[in-house]
Amino acid sequence: MPQVTLTVNGKTASVEVEGRTLLVEVLREKLGLTGTHVGCDTSQCGACVVHVDGKAIKSCTTLALQVDGSSVTTIEGLAKADGTLHPMQEMFREHHALQCGFCTPGMVMSAIDIVQSHPQGITEHEIREALEGNLCRCTGYHNIVKAIAAAWPVMHGKALAAAE
Repeated sequence: MPQVTLTVNGKTASVEVEGRTLLVEVLREKLGLTGTHVGCDTSQCGACVVHVDGKAIKSCTTLALQVDGSSVTTIEGLAKADGTLHPMQEMFREHHALQCGFCTPGMVMSAIDIVQSHPQGITEHEIREALEGNLCRCTGYHNIVKAIAAAWPVMHGKALAAAE
């Protein structure tokens, strides 16, 4: 069987996989990182979103062999070693942008990518459009949109200027 080597949340991992093994299977079943969820198996819900080489991808439709040699960040890799949450996680908590939590890991990973890809600012409309590939059956998105908007200045180093 082929071997895949990835840097996952800063640690190198090598695993044997079949050619048809999905990245989400490697993360959950071989590496024990169960924060990445499988919601639909068809790339519709976004519960499986992780970052590969800094970009958000849906791991339920990505073959592990496709990302051999890549750097992968999962929801487990966002918080600092001392437990300090990533600004997006903190804003989701602060703005009550989660309920059952099933979609939250993928939603947070997508939200980080959305904010990073809008360095000049982002509107509520742009956030809502960018979230189109992530489904949440609990929150109605209003608080998720508020959390993402609140995280933007923090992630872009403008939080103090925005508060002044």
